[in-house]
Amino acid sequence: MALILLIDDDDQLRRMVKRVLEKEGHEVLEAPDGRDINALCGEHPVDLIITDVLMPHKDGLDILLEIRQAFPRMKVVVISGGGPSMPSGGCLHLAVDLGADAVIEKPISKKQLLEVVNGLVGT
Repeated sequence: MALILLIDDDDQLRRMVKRVLEKEGHEVLEAPDGRDINALCGEHPVDLIITDVLMPHKDGLDILLEIRQAFPRMKVVVISGGGPSMPSGGCLHLAVDLGADAVIEKPISKKQLLEVVNGLVGT
């Protein structure tokens, strides 16, 4: 199974996603934001990153760009429910344009999450 780094400032969403993925057999590392993304990826050879877009300190699109530069082969899933400044569709279309391997709109369904993750990590 895969080692997955989950980045989201919503503690409740992180717990839910972690529980679903671990039940499927994946190992999940959590981060409330992407400030230390390069260090985290350097310390832990993750197979996949799941990141929210709208977060304090550093948004998911910046994280995606950093990952594409430092770890170009890393699989990245971008999730978003949008916000006052940008609807989720706009965030997710931009993420695809910037190189996301997949996008998921919030609220996240367990079925869609598992299909996307398992499709990307080859389980």
